[in-house]
Amino acid sequence: MTRLLALFACVLFSLCATPAWAQLTVLDQAQDVVSDPAAPPPPCGTQTLNIARMSWPSAELLAEIHARILAREYRCDARVIPGDLAATASAMGSTGQPAVAPEMWITRIAEVWNAGVERQQMRQTAPTFGEGQLEGWFIPAEIAAAHPELTAASGLAEALPSIQPEGRTRFISCPPDWACALINRNLIRAHGLENLLEIVEPANRFEMDTLIAEAMSRNEPVVFYYWRPNAILAQFEFRPLDMGAYDEEAAKCLARLVCEAPKPSAFPSEPVVIALSEWVFSEAPVVASYFGRASMPLAEMDRLLAQLNEPGASVEGIADRFVAQKRDLWGPWLGAIAP
Repeated sequence: MTRLLALFACVLFSLCATPAWAQLTVLDQAQDVVSDPAAPPPPCGTQTLNIARMSWPSAELLAEIHARILAREYRCDARVIPGDLAATASAMGSTGQPAVAPEMWITRIAEVWNAGVERQQMRQTAPTFGEGQLEGWFIPAEIAAAHPELTAASGLAEALPSIQPEGRTRFISCPPDWACALINRNLIRAHGLENLLEIVEPANRFEMDTLIAEAMSRNEPVVFYYWRPNAILAQFEFRPLDMGAYDEEAAKCLARLVCEAPKPSAFPSEPVVIALSEWVFSEAPVVASYFGRASMPLAEMDRLLAQLNEPGASVEGIADRFVAQKRDLWGPWLGAIAP
């Protein structure tokens, strides 16, 4: 009888103890899962994704747009903070914040940029804009349609006599105290257009925009200089002229007040890139890949800037509208698989 009671007690202890052992085992396994060093990192890393909002409109729009997409699609803690070229690059190169600068003109801060890259604190991903040539000569769409052969500045000498049979065609340049005014004068000489183009140098940026808008609205034959992205170009149909290849030696002469024998050259292509702090590549590779695809088409940025000129418009409102309505454009930035 005593032996039977002992056996019953052992069985009862085993039955009562089993759930506790099982619970310990489950907790141990759960702890192993949580601390598994092989687990993938969160898509946005563990740091705040501060995005530099520079002080000019296109950079302001890009910062707000990217912050909204990262928060919406990846659930990132993405915050927009004020920035400017030199200070932002310096901070990224020393502290790793901000994490993102969507519109970094690296040649304008070459010394600071190169130092940060050499210290492996930051690097570039995709170009900010989809096209690399940001300044050049343009013609109205009507002229382009009537003269489909006119695709390059080198073809103006042949085409202009038929475009403007009497007198000279106006060339709207930039204000005379800007460097581009000097370059345009020398380029006109380089292409042999002195007797075919009448150079107009507006007093300021406002007058420059007004002259171009009036000429385009009246369908006047005109050639004009401009740069992108820019709101004025979103309001009209135009064709950029191929300026040919960039020639460094020719470009140096074109920028001189006295250039005895000017030769044609494209305007220098200024690198404008999306810059990331180095930690983003290691801690948030999904975000780094996103920015590797996030080049904004120039034509789209032209349109966004034009919308910003509408009464009551704000950077935040335009960014909200872009994210809500333009998924066909920014969706590919997410890649094939979005988390």
